[in-house]
Amino acid sequence: MAIQERRGAFERFWRGEGPCLILIPPSAQELYDCADYPTRFNDPEAMWASEMARARPVADWPTDGIPTVRPNLGVIFIPAIAGLPYELKPGQMPWPGEPLDRNAIRMARDAELDQAHVMRLAADFYAIHRERGDGIATYMADTQGVFDIAHLLYGEKVFYELADPHEGEWIAELLEISLDLYIRVSKHLKSLLGEPLTRLTHGHGTSQGAFFPTAGVRFCEDTPTLLSPATIEGTLVPYIERAIEPFGGGFAHFCGRHEFLFERLCRMPQVQAIDLGNPEYFDTPWLLECCAETDTVLYSRVAAEAGEAWEPYVRRLARLVRDTGARVILRPAVFPQARGACQAMRGLWHELTA
Repeated sequence: MAIQERRGAFERFWRGEGPCLILIPPSAQELYDCADYPTRFNDPEAMWASEMARARPVADWPTDGIPTVRPNLGVIFIPAIAGLPYELKPGQMPWPGEPLDRNAIRMARDAELDQAHVMRLAADFYAIHRERGDGIATYMADTQGVFDIAHLLYGEKVFYELADPHEGEWIAELLEISLDLYIRVSKHLKSLLGEPLTRLTHGHGTSQGAFFPTAGVRFCEDTPTLLSPATIEGTLVPYIERAIEPFGGGFAHFCGRHEFLFERLCRMPQVQAIDLGNPEYFDTPWLLECCAETDTVLYSRVAAEAGEAWEPYVRRLARLVRDTGARVILRPAVFPQARGACQAMRGLWHELTA
């Protein structure tokens, strides 16, 4: 199925037409392919070949997902542009190095994005894809959110100084610098992709993804799962709003468990969808109720019950979708391996959620 046809299904979904969508993988695979990763990290050709090998089977698979690739450069992508050191270890994604001091962080305001090593790697990846990537969409390198960027740049001191009223001026400056990095890098990546500011195709680290016709960015805020509701409300929320406003909105991701964070993201009109790194930590009916009440899409894996096979899994979740009125782009936690069974799974999900 052509990319445009699959994007059309997403456009109908976002207009409230048709069924909920489901992204069924062609096979079980690790979220990240870390074999020979340090070599591929610095070799855009090898990175592209590896990503394409994962995405090609999606192109004609019975799934609603759009086959996608990206330069898989890890959570250090934006911080590295600001000068944060990082380590490449065999079999692992990049690890952030020692945090920067205040003066080094302040210099990030003058960072020349196109001269940063990781940005050049991304640009070369996109250039290769433009020449040879027909039938597969490409999307933005990893963009952590404002508070995650601040944490990666400054380390654990951010928590202590956030709680110190004498450090309020510096914390505000740190977050402003992180906000500036997030917006500038996001705009630069979209210019490399030729993607409009307020539209987005995003695979979220997988070989297939979703299309957002009226939101232009993803942001990841794992660190705020360590923050109190009051700090989320007073410090985090305003920066999320400012970060995604230039792009018409965005979708959020976080790992861990924080019910208030999930609920507060749902209540932000600019946040069109939420992905959970650990859906098993949450009560599924509660998640869907929150999404239904705020017209937020759950674009996520959803936990399976112990020993649950794909058909009862689909029927259980579809019943919850009908009962709550939630809208879901499902990345299933359980799915069959055979093509015919995957086609049946997709058909059943569409039938029950239409």
